[in-house]
Amino acid sequence: MASLSSLTPPTVPVELYVTNREKLLSSLRHHLSQSSRPIHGFVFLQGGEEQNRYDTDHTELFRQESFFAYLFGVREPGFYGAIDIATGKSVLFAPRLPTEYAVWLGEIKPLSYFKERYMVSSVYYTDEITTVLHDEYQGSGKPLLFLLHGVNTDSDLFSKPAEFQGIDKFDTDLTTLHPVLTECRVTKSDLELSLIQFANDISSEAHVEVMRKVRVGMYEYQLESMFLHHTYMYGGCRHCSYTCICATGENSSVLHYGHAAAPNDRTLEDGDLALLDMGAEYHFYGSDITCSYPVNGKFSSDQALIYDAVLEAHNAVISTMKPGVSWVDMHKLAEKVILESLKRGSILVGNVDDMMVERLGAVFMPHGLGHLLGIDTHDPGGYPKGLERPKEPGLRSLRTARELQEGMVITVEPGCYFIDALLVPAMGSSNTTKFFNHEAVSRFKGFGGVRIESDVLVTDTGCKNMTKVPREISEIEAVMAGAPWPLDKACTGKG
Repeated sequence: MASLSSLTPPTVPVELYVTNREKLLSSLRHHLSQSSRPIHGFVFLQGGEEQNRYDTDHTELFRQESFFAYLFGVREPGFYGAIDIATGKSVLFAPRLPTEYAVWLGEIKPLSYFKERYMVSSVYYTDEITTVLHDEYQGSGKPLLFLLHGVNTDSDLFSKPAEFQGIDKFDTDLTTLHPVLTECRVTKSDLELSLIQFANDISSEAHVEVMRKVRVGMYEYQLESMFLHHTYMYGGCRHCSYTCICATGENSSVLHYGHAAAPNDRTLEDGDLALLDMGAEYHFYGSDITCSYPVNGKFSSDQALIYDAVLEAHNAVISTMKPGVSWVDMHKLAEKVILESLKRGSILVGNVDDMMVERLGAVFMPHGLGHLLGIDTHDPGGYPKGLERPKEPGLRSLRTARELQEGMVITVEPGCYFIDALLVPAMGSSNTTKFFNHEAVSRFKGFGGVRIESDVLVTDTGCKNMTKVPREISEIEAVMAGAPWPLDKACTGKG
């Protein structure tokens, strides 16, 4: 049987993590120098630990903690890592495994294996941390450890600083490392971009495969299953970037549908619009792609109206993106384009600028326009110290309010949803009721929503869309009818 994929999982260059460590060293040394502090001590991180399912002996599939993955690329649990700020030497500390490990879980690798695999200066066991770091330290007094501790502005959760027996024999700094390391992750190297591009390529291919195979009468989870199978079978992607959102009908207005209480289990009906938000992860680096289309393969006039409104916003943002552009302004641009489209479609009436003042866009697009993407789906660094989160409806949901920088990868994901919990109050409010064609809006009750999401790299002069899926209505309908992707020019009627 011929392969359903044209892709081959790329080799992951270990130099990627060497480059990441060098980037951190350069940034941290500069920060210490600017603060008139001595350039010595160790960056010291604790990797992730395996987790059991509650009190059972079932071990969940391990995925490395993201900051540790960024600096060392280590796949195994139970490691620690150190970087000597003065010399640049990198040290891994591996768990000392019991002999019975070899019986149940495989060969116990020698330390030399990890030294070569992860291109570090040296590897020791975790019970040697105190001795090794004291021997390596070149400053006076107790060795200084820069530990990772800071808030993730997407989750409001704090990263966990390293803990080990003997840490009392060191001085520790809990404030310096997190903002510096987070900022390093905001812009991507070429080696990182190659992995993000592959995650996009295999995920795009999987979205197209689902688009081809979706049928009325299927369950939503079958669409999720097809996506996961394709990305794992042909891309080697054992992990997904996030829980798949496979929403059809009214479910497509539930922004984070697909969780345990709404588990992608509805039956697809003729006339439904599907909103499929799914992205694979390849060796820690992720993708985040959303496609929206009718499950029967043909857009109705109302579906086309809303879809084109969102697509026009998506394209307007991408055509405007470049270094120095405010992401808040991009969000407002997307809102305005959608509102103008809804007015042209006679769903809204009145002056669009007045609608913007009343924040009407947040009724139809309550989430932010997009987020930084990398090792985490919502990569950190959206709100560095001193950058305030906007407080207005819609804008307060932005995961970043930064200006764009070359090397950022950011999602562009405008949407338009008909959510009763937002529409009913807005249509009843004295400030906004005048903007609604109430009869037309009632036609969209139960419609759900449309989201179009692409992963976009900010370049020196503009941007590059890393996502490769059908977007125009004609393209989607052609692919769903059996046309190849990318479309031949003859299929689109273009010369």
